[in-house]
Amino acid sequence: QVHLAESGGGSVQAGGSLRLSCAASGWTYSRGCMGWSRQAPGKEREVFAVWYFVDDHTYISDSVKGRFTIDRDGAKSTLFLQMDSLKPEDTAMYYCLADRNSCRYGSPNWRGQGTQVTVSS
Repeated sequence: QVHLAESGGGSVQAGGSLRLSCAASGWTYSRGCMGWSRQAPGKEREVFAVWYFVDDHTYISDSVKGRFTIDRDGAKSTLFLQMDSLKPEDTAMYYCLADRNSCRYGSPNWRGQGTQVTVSS
């Protein structure tokens, strides 16, 4: 059973930075993906960053491109999300997710409990 644990959320002023971490345990797949989604009250869930293990390519949505980056440790056990130039509209619950195939579509195989990010103007 895969377990995902996010950390690093909090409150920050607009223009500030936060770094989220997602520690994965029980992951035994050489393929698949890990990534990040977020959901604000009254809005749909958005998958905005994904790391694909098969070839280490990444997906970053236009909504965060140029401000957010993802990286991971060499053992593939921890995924990081560096968030810079934060905006109030980035306020949401942020979730780490993992899937055996695609992280971008449908419900992922696994998802963490989430960590709140609040950006004030």
